[in-house]
Amino acid sequence: MGVTGTVLAVDAGNSKTDVAVVTRDGDVLATARGGGFRPPAVGVAAAVGTLAGAVGRALAAAGVRPVDHVSACLANADFPVEEEHLAAALRDRAWGATVTVRNDTFALLRAGVTEPRGVAVVCGAGINCVGMRPDGRTARFPAIGRVSGDWGGGWGLAEEALWHASRAEDGRGEPTRLARTLPAHFGLPSVLALVEALHLGRIPGTRRHELTPVLFATAAGGDPVARALVDRQAGEVVAMATVALTRLDLLEEETPVLLGGGVLAAGHPQLTDGVRALLAARAPRAVPRVVTAPPVLGAALLGLDRLGADARARERVRAHFAP
Repeated sequence: MGVTGTVLAVDAGNSKTDVAVVTRDGDVLATARGGGFRPPAVGVAAAVGTLAGAVGRALAAAGVRPVDHVSACLANADFPVEEEHLAAALRDRAWGATVTVRNDTFALLRAGVTEPRGVAVVCGAGINCVGMRPDGRTARFPAIGRVSGDWGGGWGLAEEALWHASRAEDGRGEPTRLARTLPAHFGLPSVLALVEALHLGRIPGTRRHELTPVLFATAAGGDPVARALVDRQAGEVVAMATVALTRLDLLEEETPVLLGGGVLAAGHPQLTDGVRALLAARAPRAVPRVVTAPPVLGAALLGLDRLGADARARERVRAHFAP
């Protein structure tokens, strides 16, 4: 049987999974890392199977099985029905007596606040936003791409940059230095050559994300088209945050707005300054802050919240994962 008051914390993203076993007193007994979690690509059963290696190593190192509670923050858990299906799959693994599944953006949010209150925006490969209050109220978006009204994130920015560069090169759009900087990143002479290489697989599609830093560098160099894309990304981040604050009746209260994901954490001055300026105008009581702590900390804290752990225990866990 498990040690009394233990949490299995899981933060599973598209590219990697982090796992921790934590006691109600705030001791971190073990941690482990595994591969990416992609139910849409491989199915729920196979995706949960990818968690098993890291979870098994952590539980074995901790000497605890089962735990009292599994707190799992998972990528691609975008709708409540998906959370329910994933929770059922985790329960079938018998890793813990009880299971809670949330979208992985909640892990970022909880990692950045001392109590479960605030809003978080993740801008990495995609873009997402969630909010929560201590009374259990939450705000969230489907965040499954353009079909659910989303714009931006690293993948979307790269696609927009290619769109503008292609049109600039063939004459349908306005001139932009992106038409030179994007193909140059891959050592190619033109956007047409880059599009052909991507289309025919000579450059793997997964490398398209490499164009996002090129976009930001081109914007920093003063290119108007690139700068407009960065400004639009700042607007999308603030739009999501403002809507979440409004839904939770937090717009008029001093409230943390946590920023995370590769695009926001990179510290691009134009994007960072744009987000802060727009938040000051639209949500002046918001307190923006970039989260550098690992999201598995948030999954652990959500689990300790569930067990009713005290503030001292939460601070011990936070100290363990301090960057």
